[in-house]
Amino acid sequence: MSSSAIAPAILRAHAEDAYAEELAALARGDERPRPPRWRLSPWAVLTYLLGGQAADGTEISAKYIGPRRLMEVAVATLATDRALLLLGVPGTAKSWVSEHLAAAVSGDSTLMIQGTAGTPEEALRYGWNYAQLLAHGPSHDALVPSPMMHAMREGKVARIEELTRIPADVQDSLITILSEKTLPIPELGSEVQAAKGFTVIATANDRDRGVNELSSALRRRFNTVVLPQPADAEDEIRIVTERVADLGRALELPPIPHAAAEIRRVVTVFRELRSGSTEDGRAKLKSPSGTLSTAEAISVVTGGLALAAHFGDGTLRPEDMAAGILGAVVRDPANDPVVWREYLETVARHREGWGPFYAACRELSV
Repeated sequence: MSSSAIAPAILRAHAEDAYAEELAALARGDERPRPPRWRLSPWAVLTYLLGGQAADGTEISAKYIGPRRLMEVAVATLATDRALLLLGVPGTAKSWVSEHLAAAVSGDSTLMIQGTAGTPEEALRYGWNYAQLLAHGPSHDALVPSPMMHAMREGKVARIEELTRIPADVQDSLITILSEKTLPIPELGSEVQAAKGFTVIATANDRDRGVNELSSALRRRFNTVVLPQPADAEDEIRIVTERVADLGRALELPPIPHAAAEIRRVVTVFRELRSGSTEDGRAKLKSPSGTLSTAEAISVVTGGLALAAHFGDGTLRPEDMAAGILGAVVRDPANDPVVWREYLETVARHREGWGPFYAACRELSV
């Protein structure tokens, strides 16, 4: 067999592929009522998100670690005719939850529109094959369906990532889709009516730069679930540990000793700077300009693991983490270096067992 015939390994599988066994196990034993075209009942979707056991004993891993009620509200929203808006600061697992909800409900998480400042209305509605359009004029053959149109026709979940990045006038093209469940095609004098099972999950944050506020008319078309930062340090450590392990397997990194201790330290640093006080509440701290989210902690630890595996001795050490933490904390070159140096001198320097970490960070910060 030629090398060109060998399928390349996938760096990141879609949720419905990566967790196909769990979804199949839940479906086999799921005898509860299902909304039209849902692959699983709402109860089974919740089990898939929060973890548990399928009827045949298959262990279901937790995809979301946080308040159960928030996921109940999210799943219940999708079982109605309302769209779902997952709102939160960067790094609160909005996209992760959106993907897994779509995988569990529709078996397809790929009908996704990525919001950017340059997202055109065609991305939400439809476009045209211009060669066909010029040759034959507007026709169904010349129409290029968007993921939204596919979801409406097939009764599936459409995902919109970073809705508030999309220009306001483009956002409002969703109003008819969400309220009337119809996508007009005036050029053809026709429309696409949504099949049962169609719904929309959007993610957004209102703290980043470059955000376009949603109009009140559009907000009314969504049920909003606000995803918070992990309230408990142990929950955040668990999230980072599990996601780093998943990424390590995908990147084929070898097992790295002492990762648990460094994960705990990174989470502690981020939580203290985020909250503006030390864990024991004895010292007040200045907070940097960045969000220091759980997602950033995952990125810092993964980068440290790569350094330890490829340029170190195979053991995760503070010096492998220092540069990543510095890059995450110092975003504003005018103010953040002062915040970071103060944290190092008033907290890290005097904390038992943090001497090597302090030295590694201090060396980079000079």
